[in-house]
Amino acid sequence: MTVPSKLLIEGENVVLSVRTHVKALLLPALLLIVVAAVAGYLTALVGDRDVPDWVLIAIWVAAAIVISIWVVIPFLRWITTSYTITSRRVLYTTGIITRTGRAIPLSRINDVQFEKDLVDRLLGCGTLKVSEASEQSGLQLHDVPQVESVHRLLTSLVFGRADGRDDDGSPPMGPVAPSPR
Repeated sequence: MTVPSKLLIEGENVVLSVRTHVKALLLPALLLIVVAAVAGYLTALVGDRDVPDWVLIAIWVAAAIVISIWVVIPFLRWITTSYTITSRRVLYTTGIITRTGRAIPLSRINDVQFEKDLVDRLLGCGTLKVSEASEQSGLQLHDVPQVESVHRLLTSLVFGRADGRDDDGSPPMGPVAPSPR
């Protein structure tokens, strides 16, 4: 599950690509089990009586509609959403029918934060907040698996310059040391 090569810039490499945490599918999976159980129970209950066939059909059509809306669509949304960190950008892509995406160049990122509530801590995920130096609001990546590791990785890519230069490649501000002769 990596970003298509047609979305990569020349010389750009994928460093990390993940989907949202599987916790997004916990409630749909539970709903699938409940709807199937209720539909099966109603089918057995109605099947013992002399009722028209359309009642059984109505039960399973209703179950199919509920499953389509609250199980299949969240699954498709989960499988088509990805967070990708490359050597140059952070990419967020999503969409079932209409594909949308957002990219923030690493050079424009000025703050990286993560947030984990109690449920996120138990499940090992969290929200990554990427602030950029522009008029647009930053990017919030929800339900990122192992958010602390992703935070460290992105922070090291953005701020981890070993040559003493600023994020944009310019020399640091401050007093200029005399050059050795």
